[in-house]
Amino acid sequence: MGEKVIEIKNISKVYKIDNFKVNALNGINLNVIKGEFVAIMGPSGSGKSTLMNIIGCLDTPTMGSYTLDGQDISKLNDNKLAEIRNKKVGFVFQTFNLLSKFNAIDNIELPLIYYKGRVSRPRKELIMEAINSVGLKGREKHRPSQMSGGERQRVAIARALINSPSIILADEPTGNLDSRTGEEILSIFQDLNMQGRTILLVTHEMDIAKHTERILYLKDGLITGEEKITDPLRAKDILKDMPSLEDRINKIEEKNHNEKNN
Repeated sequence: MGEKVIEIKNISKVYKIDNFKVNALNGINLNVIKGEFVAIMGPSGSGKSTLMNIIGCLDTPTMGSYTLDGQDISKLNDNKLAEIRNKKVGFVFQTFNLLSKFNAIDNIELPLIYYKGRVSRPRKELIMEAINSVGLKGREKHRPSQMSGGERQRVAIARALINSPSIILADEPTGNLDSRTGEEILSIFQDLNMQGRTILLVTHEMDIAKHTERILYLKDGLITGEEKITDPLRAKDILKDMPSLEDRINKIEEKNHNEKNN
């Protein structure tokens, strides 16, 4: 058994809405080992978002304990949570959450602006390393409106990496992307995981989940089961058999040309 990055013991979360109580989580127990790639699946209302918010230090549990990278953060106040979040968690969202007026470099740099720890190397060097790691070289001065969906998600991943977090939380990171671009993003996550990054990915799609090493199934605020994936789907292998965007455009143009001449 390797080093535990996430250790959750009997976590419950109750929200009070007017005179009603909503039990979002009902006694979750979960360990994630350093370097794991884990998918979280479940229907709407199963508790996925609440669990991810607690793991990402955006919320605290009503009951139970949560240890992140060796530190118990269950009872920390908002300021301490923000500090831990900025140091130890990288977020990647379905909707990218980029600032439209900023170019790629500026968006990626944002976590460094709020980072209170010591930065090991010059910012520019860290930013360019993150850009290169997600294949964005040459696009670093472009704004989100000048990028494709896949490029915007690459910026979001680079931003998540910039502080060398203990874990990366990805919430439906391929949800707004076409199949090929989604596989390209999954390929980046798999490369990062092979480098030792710990990644938790929320998805509704089994084909996406099978790119990971372990799937957790949530329902009614409980982990109802888990599945070890002994032979995860390899995004790079899938991409070899998928036509590129250029090939698809050429086929459409060829089809239109033939129809016009017939």
